[in-house]
This record gives sequence, C-alpha cells and structure tokens, in this order.
Amino acid sequence: MLTTVLRAALGLLLAALLALLAGLIYVRTQTLPQLSGTLHVAGLGSDTTITRDQYGIPHIQASRDEDAVYALGLVHAQDRAWQLDFQRRIAQGRLAEVLGTAALEQDRFLRTWGFQRAAETALDALSPQSRRLISAYTAGVNAGFALGKTAPEFLILGYEPDPWTDVDSVAWSKLMSFDLGGNWKQELSNAALCAEGGPQALKAVAPPYPAQGPTILSEDELPVTPSAPTNSDSGAACPAGLPAAHVEQLQQHLAAARQLGMEFEASRGSNNWVVSGAHTASGKPLLADDPHLKLQSPMLWYLAEVQGEELHAIGATIPGLPAVVIGRNERVAWGVTNHDPDVQDLFILPPDAPVQTREERIRVKGSADVRLNLEQSEYGPVISSVISGPQGSKLALSWPTLMSGDTTMDAFLGANYAQNWDEFRTAMQSYVAPSQSFVYADVDGNIGYIAPGRVPVRRGWDGSLPVPADGQHRWDGWIPFGELPQTFNPADGLVVTANNRSVPQAYPWLLTNDRTWADPYRAARITEQLTGKSGLTLDDMAALQGDVLSGPWREMKEALLALPSAGLSAEAALDRLRQWDGQLSTDSSSATVFEWWLAELKAQGQQHLGAEPSTRAVAAALTAGEGPLCGGASKQDCTPLLASTLETAVQKAARLPYGETHQALSTHGAFGEIRALAPLFNALIPAPGGSDTVNVARPNREDGTLAFTHAASYRQLIDLSDPDASLFTGSLGQSGNPLSPYARDQLRGWAAGQYLPMSSDPADWGRTRVLHLRAAPTH
Repeated sequence: MLTTVLRAALGLLLAALLALLAGLIYVRTQTLPQLSGTLHVAGLGSDTTITRDQYGIPHIQASRDEDAVYALGLVHAQDRAWQLDFQRRIAQGRLAEVLGTAALEQDRFLRTWGFQRAAETALDALSPQSRRLISAYTAGVNAGFALGKTAPEFLILGYEPDPWTDVDSVAWSKLMSFDLGGNWKQELSNAALCAEGGPQALKAVAPPYPAQGPTILSEDELPVTPSAPTNSDSGAACPAGLPAAHVEQLQQHLAAARQLGMEFEASRGSNNWVVSGAHTASGKPLLADDPHLKLQSPMLWYLAEVQGEELHAIGATIPGLPAVVIGRNERVAWGVTNHDPDVQDLFILPPDAPVQTREERIRVKGSADVRLNLEQSEYGPVISSVISGPQGSKLALSWPTLMSGDTTMDAFLGANYAQNWDEFRTAMQSYVAPSQSFVYADVDGNIGYIAPGRVPVRRGWDGSLPVPADGQHRWDGWIPFGELPQTFNPADGLVVTANNRSVPQAYPWLLTNDRTWADPYRAARITEQLTGKSGLTLDDMAALQGDVLSGPWREMKEALLALPSAGLSAEAALDRLRQWDGQLSTDSSSATVFEWWLAELKAQGQQHLGAEPSTRAVAAALTAGEGPLCGGASKQDCTPLLASTLETAVQKAARLPYGETHQALSTHGAFGEIRALAPLFNALIPAPGGSDTVNVARPNREDGTLAFTHAASYRQLIDLSDPDASLFTGSLGQSGNPLSPYARDQLRGWAAGQYLPMSSDPADWGRTRVLHLRAAPTH
C-alpha cells in the first residue's frame, strides 16, 4: 500500500516537474532573441553588424552614426524590452494599466510631479543632431519590438508594449534626476525636526561638513567669479510649520517613490577619480568610476560599444537613452558621480495663488478609471494642497528637471563625440540636471573636473527648509557656467570625488547647505591612498575600488572600545573587536558586530532625534561623549547607550561571518515581492563593504539582516595609455530575461571585485555571436 502511495506521489511530482520544464522551454523559446545570422529590419540606412562577446556585450559597427544608434536601440529592445517599457510607464504614470490598483498611488505621485510633461518640453529644446540620433534610436527600439520575441514579464501580465517614441528616450532621464536629488525630502524632514527641537536639532542629525574634510577642489583651483555674488549660507530659521495635511501628502509621495525603488540617500554615494601621468607607471592618466545606485533586476546599466562614421564610444548605456552615459571614446574618457547641489525648493503658496489646472485620467487594470485634477504654479507643480481652514495653502516644487529647455541629452551625446577638453567642456554647457561631478582624461595626458548643471541663486536664504512664496524667497537665475566648480590639469595631478563637498569655504556661491554633503570617509580614504603615489596601475585602481576598510570604525573605535565591562557575550565581542583590522570582508564576524552596532546606534539616534543621524553625527557624539544623540548633556550619557546597543548588536550578529547576513539584493520592479516569482527574477549574493567604505554596501537593516540594495551598480577603470586595456563590469548581466545565459553572468565577478575587458579589440571578446542587420526592402 505504502509503495503504491509513494509511486503515485512520485508520479505527480514528476508530472509537475515535466510541466514546469515544458513551460520554461516554451517561455525560453518565445522570449530569447536572435543573436546570430541575418535580420532584415525597417528603418535602417546601411548594413550594420552586432557582435556580442562572451558576456553578451554588443560591439556595434555601422558606416553611419544613425545606424549605429539604431542598432543600440534594437539590442536594448532585444535584451531589455520589459525594462524599457516599465521605465517608460513609470515616467508616464501608467503602471496601474498593467499592475492594477496596487500601482495607483505610484501613478498619482508620478502624474502630480509631471515627469512626462517635462520630457515633452525637453525634446523640442534639443539640437538637430540629437533629434536625428534619438529618432534613429526610436526606430531601432521599434524594430526590436517588431521581431516577435517578447519578455517573460509581458507573457505573465498579458500585454505587449506600445511603440517607442522620441519623448520616451528623454523621459527616463527625468526619473534618474529624481533618484539623484533628495532635497525636497530633506526639507520635509528638516521642517519636522525644527518644529520639534529647533535649529540645533538639524545639526545633531547632520553636523556641518568638517572644516578639515577633503574637498574636490582646493582654493587655488576655484574659478574666477566676476559676478560678485551676494549668496551666503544664512543658516536655518524654522518655518511657522507645515500643516499636517501637507506632511501627510508628501509622505505619501515619498512612500510611492520608495515602492518604485527611488529614494535618495547621499551617504550611499558614488566614487570617481582621475590621476595624471605623473602618478602612473605608464605616464598617462588613469580614470576610475563606480556610481552607487539601486541594485535592480535587470540591472540599470547595459554595456555596449557603438561605432559609426564619427561616433565611437564604449561603456555603460541605459536602456532608453541613445548614448554611452559613462565610458570612453578613442581619445577621451569620463566618469560621473552625483554632485547634489540643492536644486529643489518647496514654496508655500496661499490658497488663492494663481494656477493652471488640467485633468488627467489614470486607467486601472480591473477597475474604473481614476481622474486627477492637477495644478501648475509659476513656481512649479503643486504637489500638495490644503485649501480649507485658516492654514489653507499649497506647496509648489521648483526644480530645473521639471522646467522647459532641458538640453542634458545634448551634453551626453556631445561627450560621446568630444575629442579634447575644450569639446568636452563645450558639451557640458548644455547640461541641466541632475548636476554631476564629471572627471575627465584624454590620451594626450590631460585630466580635468567639472560639475555642470543649473544651480539656482538664492540670496539671503539657504534652501534647507520650505519657504513662503514671497518676494524675499525667489530664485535669481543660475550660477554662471564658467563659475561652477571645475579644474583642468590641477597642480597635484589628482581629482577625487565621493559626493563630498566640492569646494572650499572660499567659493562665493552657495551650492547647498553645508550639512547636506556626504560624510567624507570615502573621499578621505581614496585621497589617502592616491596622494603622493607614483607608478600606479589599473591593478592599484581595482584594489582601491574594492577597498573595504571602515573609516567610521577608525574614527569611533577608541570610544567604542572604552566601554566598561558589559556582560560576558558583549565583552567577548569587544575582545574580538580589539583585534580587528577594520576590514568589512565577508569572512569577518567582527565586521558583523560592528555594522550591527552602528545600525543600532543610528536606530536609537532616530528615536531620540526624530530622524536617523548620519554616521558623522554618531561619531561626533561618541567622540564628545555627550549630547542629544545619547539622551542628555552630561559626559557619561553615552555609556548606557553604548552598552545597550552593543548587547543588541551581539544578539543579532550571533558570531556569523559577515557574508552570511550582508548580501547584495537586486530586486525586480514588478515581481520582486511576489513570493512565487521573486526567486526567478531577484538576485542575492554575499558581498563585502559597508557603511562609508570605498566599496559602499550600506546595510538596510529593515528585514532583520544586513542585506543591502544600493552599491556600485557599474565599475570602470580606464587606462589612457592603452584604452583597450581598460576594464568594466555591471552588477548582474546584459539580459533582463532570467532564462538567458547572460542574465546573471557578471554577478559573481562583480561581488568578487573582478572585471571584464572594456575593449574594442575582437581578440579580447572570447566566443562571439554575430548578427547582421540588413535594411528591409521598402514597398
């Protein structure tokens, strides 16, 4: 009897497995693109070749630039069709059409801010060359969509993507700008802190940037400023207070942004640097870059080489954009990190302020349409409205990203073509948002730095808090391009950026409130490792990108280790920490204890202060041994806090090696939280690094582990003495299809600090697949 039951159970299991296998084979057949042979496609001007290397990275060769960009659009559609459509739907606020009521609040937020409307105005401002290339890219995407293959997500949700448009290629840059700028959120938090504890509470959460902290430019590198500005950081004065209804509405926007994976955190940061030939073994510059962004599945970046008649660039592209965003051409290399000046302001309008109104309709899958009444003021979109009672008012957001005339796409395409510093700098004059720190190097041995973008001029106020829409609080134009932070061939042959303060105090323009720069740990460590060095190689640059020495530990350990006897388990942990070298490596149990301890200190700080303090704020409080973070003002106040947080940290750490709890999580935008689908679409892997290491991997702590979701989303190392010896890597893989061999083949190497050849030489590509594009006959 038992044997019969077991046979029946095994038969059912086998049938289920065979059905699953058949389903996977069907999905794989329906969704994986053609990578070799010949395709006849509409809209192509001349024969074009796409050679994919052993990692699925396309090397595109065409006789016309438009055809090269066309082919880029086609491979984006082949490998990232779902990502293209999902990102476009985010910009448009059209997620509920395919995801139902679960995405309705996200659509409300996206429509209220008006990202798509801003993209529509930007397209008309672009140069004729950019318009031609965008149109070619659009044709390529639509040719890819028309090939008959589709992404698994489309099969699961039961729809096909609409044709791509030129506006769609501009729209995603608006969302990137949102992800890289969070001052509106800081203003909201600052207003609450001010209301609770006065201006001093702001400094307890985020102290001013340290006077001795590293700056990107030195005083002798500051640009001449003939405009004689009267800008100054006047300090924060608490506003009368925001009505609770405004706070609630903005918190809803923030929650919607978080659901979309868009939440700005300066401390998660990015790094780039460039050293001149005076410091290198080759005598030519070396350039490094690793932008730290949300780890997502598929990964944000798509590695590619694009070659036409004049255009020849290789590096990181973003599906939806017709350019190499970070990388090099045959003569010039560039990298970017977030500069993050304050370019967002919340203005409090009276309820009778003049506004333009419009109605938009959100289609909701399985439910009735939802109509929105939206308002636009002279200050920008109205993102919150309280029209009843004595405190009736509206909140408007001013932000260059949502204004007309955004020519940032001209800047990125111009960088692809630039052959020297003058041409690169000229391209950057078109840059609007989000302001980035560009490092530059060329084959002639020059290096440089520039932070372009529209930065508003404020006179007599610092932009850190919501302000009334009155004559005293207005933007007075933009900081002139020639007076933005920039340098060319600095005397020390070194430029380091890590979201730290870009300019010393002598810089006359106000870029942002002094408390908003990222903590200086990463910038200090990179500068320490490069200053005064010679004979540097790409191996040295790779080691520095992978550096996991904890700067916070070095700063805090004296205060932490001075804790009196704290119980057997805590004392054993302290003994291990006394022997620890501060390396946040995956095999270290001391790293687990320290990161949990720091996390608990921040959590306690949030309870005392009303907002999570920066790492620098925690270090300052522990070094002083007093203050509101520790709950009081006497010199002994921090001891109970240290003891209690260490005990909690030891319990959570449980002597686990760091890698068992500290893991990189790449999540899928639609299916990442659906239990049945998450294992197929998400990716998880142990990785080193932590809070404020050069190799940033700041734990989230929200799920009871030290898993992290923000890290180096892309890494590149460029050798200007031999550009084809350069290296790069993404965080996951080229394909967005989890059934593709190229979906996650970069993941293990990325976690281990390994790289792929960033080479235009076929000898470096390994096994290849060649796809020939031919123009389809016209009828």
